[in-house]
Formats: sequence, structure tokens, C-alpha cells
Amino acid sequence: MSDRTIHIVMYPWFAMGHLTAFVHIANKLAAEGHKISFFVPTKSLPKVEQFNLHPDFISFIPVTVPHVEGLPPGAETTSDVPYPLHTHIMTAMDLTRPMIESSLKKLRPHFVFFDFAYWLPSVTQSLGIKSLLCCIISPATIGYLLSPARGKQMTEADLMEPPQGFPPSSIKLHAHEARGLATQTLKEYGSGVSFVERLLNSFIACDAISFRACREMEGPYCDYLESQFKKPVILSGPVVPDPPTSTLDERWTKWLNGFKPKTVIFCALGSECSLKKNLFQELILGLELTGLPFIAALKPPIGADTVESALPEGFEERTQRKGVVYGGWIQQQFILANPSVGCFVTHCGSGSLAEGMVNECQLVLLPHVGDQIINARLMNDDLKVGVEVEKGEEDGVFSKESVCKAIRLSMDADSKVGEEVRANHARWREFFLSEGLEKSYTDGFVQKLQELLD
Repeated sequence: MSDRTIHIVMYPWFAMGHLTAFVHIANKLAAEGHKISFFVPTKSLPKVEQFNLHPDFISFIPVTVPHVEGLPPGAETTSDVPYPLHTHIMTAMDLTRPMIESSLKKLRPHFVFFDFAYWLPSVTQSLGIKSLLCCIISPATIGYLLSPARGKQMTEADLMEPPQGFPPSSIKLHAHEARGLATQTLKEYGSGVSFVERLLNSFIACDAISFRACREMEGPYCDYLESQFKKPVILSGPVVPDPPTSTLDERWTKWLNGFKPKTVIFCALGSECSLKKNLFQELILGLELTGLPFIAALKPPIGADTVESALPEGFEERTQRKGVVYGGWIQQQFILANPSVGCFVTHCGSGSLAEGMVNECQLVLLPHVGDQIINARLMNDDLKVGVEVEKGEEDGVFSKESVCKAIRLSMDADSKVGEEVRANHARWREFFLSEGLEKSYTDGFVQKLQELLD
């Protein structure tokens, strides 16, 4: 096929983290002149269109999401409903199969990029289209949890150990994490299919697997997966956020500029994490305990309507000049780049980690669910670029003291742990921002796609 333009259809899982991750890849490919047809739930269209850097090459196709019993009217994505209802969103996505199949017959792309829609490879095979499982979960996570060597053995005891042949690593799970992951992966996730079956079937049936990763960081895990699934594993490169095209809200700029460089803690746990009230309070009390200024961008805890209603007694009075707990959307990328910010307390979602790694603030790791846990171990244990908050082995509970300790270890000038993670972080930051890195990975990615079509 040489250097002929490739036409790619994208159909990610109906979650904003997945939609925006696919748009990031679409932008990289569109920059090289390739055509992208992107299916997206109708109401989510305005949210993702703002990230389209190449409208001449990327076209969005609205998808009407069928109503499923148990979902509120108009619910389309995981951000519209609490976690227990995500399975119904998945069922709704499965019900779009006839519409997607009909559209593919008309579009006739070279590839379909997908993730959770495990039925897509059977559709593409019948139409002579290649399917690529575009996984936004890290290779280390997939290798640890979903390797064929593990099979469907997903009990708590099974998950306490890596699968056979897993690369040498410091990655280990705590008892409460193994228990939670076993429950999540075996739970029904749309149309009577368990989460582990959905993912395994997707990996087994596709023509190739893609990760937003780089060989320099996760090479052994990629090689392991290639040998396990016996198909190409193609890397699109590290997730280096595009430079901001606007500016930080004046409110936050003014507040941040009132503090010395590298002294402010920024805490954000993603758009879907709602902590239990006791953990919410321990977290913000831990921020207060450091004695440093902080911004905590958090969802209201479970059972609370607002963050303000869940604050500990006297907290606002004690922290009014140097602490903010904010329950709305916040410009994370801009805040992390502000010179005043010296520490980022993150839930370890892949996008947030990428934004943290390309900035100079230190990483404090507070994973919540799923792949965030393996991501945290990779950052804390293997790469030593962050400090993880200590939790109880059995119950997963953390304290204000453990939050404060992790932050202090990462930030204090005389901390040996901090010295190590700061040096490692600086090296990886330099690597991620090195000239030509993204371009070389994109070129290699496109070349692999073309080889699959030859």
C-alpha cells in the first residue's frame, strides 16, 4: 500500500476519557493527511468537537444511543450515570450494531479502531475491513489482568500473583485491590457479557492491538502481550498533551500567583471518582496537614450534593486563605503548568499521568479503581517517578497522615525518596518532550497499519 492515505473509522466506548483519547490519536493521524470518520453519541458531539485540530480530515458522525430500561432518559455516556448503571450504557452501545454495520458498508474504511464493542471484529471481517483494538489501558495492566496465560481465573487469590511469563516487575496488588478487581472483571458489563469476556474477546478477535505507549517505558509488557495474543502490538507513542490554545481562568491565575513557585498542591481525581465521605474528608484534611497551599478539584462524596456540604467542621475557616475545595470542572492542564504548582495528587488515569509527567510538579499517586492501580504501581515501584499514598492492606482506607506523608516525601528538599523521584521524573519529562519523538512514533504507527493492509 506504500504511503497511500488510510481511511479509519473510530468507535470508542461511550466514556469521555475514551472519546478524548481516540480524538488525540485521530489528531496525530490527521496531521499526516489520513482520513478519520468518528462515531460519537449525539449529545457528546460538542464536547469532543472542541478537540478536533484537523476538521478537514476528521469528521464526526452522530450516533443516536438507544434507550435501555434502567437508564435515565437521554443518558448516553458514563458521565451521565453512576457507576452501577455503566453496564446499561454498554448494552445501549451494543444495540447500535445494526446502525454501525450499515454505516461501515457505505463508508468502506480500511480500518475500524474500537475498544469495548467486542462484536465489531465479526462485522469488519464480513466486510473485508481490518479491526484494531485501540486500548487506552496500559500494556502493563492488560498483561497483568487479562493475559491469556491467566485465562478466566480471576479470583482474589489469582490476582495477587502475576500470570505465568509476566515480565519481571515490582507490580503487586493489595488484598482489597485484588478483591475489587475480581468483582469488577467478572461482573456483567452489557448484554449479558462479563467485563473480562468482553475484553478478552476483543483482544482475541481483532487483527491487531494498539496502545498509547512507548517501548522505552513499557517495552517488556508489549512483547509479552504480542507473544500471548499472537498478533501485532502497535504503539502510537506516549500521550503528550497538545499545547493549550487558550489561557487559565483569571480567577485561578490570580490565586496561584499569590504563592511562591513549586509550593501549591493540586489534587484532582478525575471526572468519575466519588469517594466515600470519610475518605473525602481524610484527603482534604491531609492536604491541610501539609501546611501548604492547595486546590482540590473533587466530585461531591457519595451521598452529598455538594463538596461544601461535606467539608469537615471548621475546615473552611482554617483554610480560607490558602486552601480551595472546588466541585466544578477545572482547567487541569493549565493549572499543572503554572509555576506555583509543585505537587499533583492524581488518581492515576492515563491522561492525568501524561499531563503530570510533562510538567515539573511532583506526582503523588492515589489510585481508585481498575487500571489506575497498575498505573500507580508502575509509576511508584518500577519507574520510581511518584510516591503512592499508603492504604490499609485489607480495607484500602487511607488517612490524612498517609496523604500528608506522601506529599512531604515527594516535595521536601531533604527527602531521599523525593530526590529520587524528582530526578527520575525530570529524565522522563525530558524524554517525552524531546523533539521528534511523537512524529517518529506516528510514522512507525502508520507504517505498521500499511503493512497490515499489504
